[in-house]
Amino acid sequence: MIEPVTRRHVFLLGPMGSGKSKLGKQLATKLGLPFIDLDQYIETAANQTITALFQKDGEEYFRVLESQYLKEVAALPAAVVSLGGGTPCFFNNMDIITQSGRSIYLQTPVAILASRLAGAKTARPLLHGKDEAAIKDFLEQQLVAREPFYLQADKVVANDGKLKVGDLVEVLG
Repeated sequence: MIEPVTRRHVFLLGPMGSGKSKLGKQLATKLGLPFIDLDQYIETAANQTITALFQKDGEEYFRVLESQYLKEVAALPAAVVSLGGGTPCFFNNMDIITQSGRSIYLQTPVAILASRLAGAKTARPLLHGKDEAAIKDFLEQQLVAREPFYLQADKVVANDGKLKVGDLVEVLG
């Protein structure tokens, strides 16, 4: 276990499908920290799914809630936190992330993201009704807008689909 890491959050960021939740759970276990998936935290706190929040109140309202709950999570004891793909890109969320812990951007090629998301069992509001080609186009456009925020992370880790939790522990070293 790495002492400085255990006193601060470790935030995993990147686009949807980059492995933040899967790797986050494994990293939390490895570091002996709790795991928090921000989207699940929001769903529990709001008593609605992310999809329902988007449909009922729109993305703008969701982003306000997301920022509010990010601040709440940041005030909790140290944990590994998987962020939503857009979390770092709105309001002063990246500042909150930077002040509350260390961050790792899981830089994943669009082709891998599109393949994962096209076959995903979980509905993603921003991908509703899109086939794999449309998902790929959407992700490419979204990455152009979001990557400047992702690149503000403390560490950038290439995720070619073979990234292991040990690699993340080493990066935090």
